[in-house]
Amino acid sequence: KLNTGVDTIQHGVEGLMYLLTESSKLMISEIDFQDSIRVLGFSEELNKLLLQLYLDNRKEIRSILSELAPKLPSYHSLEWRLDVQLASRSLRQQIKPAVTMKLHLNQNEDQTAQVLQTDPSTLVHLIQQLEQALGEMKTNHCRRIARNMK
Repeated sequence: KLNTGVDTIQHGVEGLMYLLTESSKLMISEIDFQDSIRVLGFSEELNKLLLQLYLDNRKEIRSILSELAPKLPSYHSLEWRLDVQLASRSLRQQIKPAVTMKLHLNQNEDQTAQVLQTDPSTLVHLIQQLEQALGEMKTNHCRRIARNMK
């Protein structure tokens, strides 16, 4: 009916979906949305229709996107124990430490537990990496990205 190829229509619909979902994710204002679509070269009437479509559907799009987001487990509590093997039959003078942790998580109102075991040097390295990641989250660049993800 449109005398247009299937690929052209598919790309157009996908582009429109991308425009509306990204704009809704970022909750951009009317002016920012108009500036975004102005560079596409559409007529003024079509720009107004796209703006109205965005304004009418952005809350619904955000609610659908929030439902589709993965539900990640959250931290509840941690139990830990330090085990040290001081000797064995073959080696009388050995020290072999191990840290055992039981991580309790909440996911969709269900509690699960994960048991992890590691040696102290690996645990220290893991702590250093996590502290470095927390330090990265305090940079202006990461704050700007996190603010836009909400």
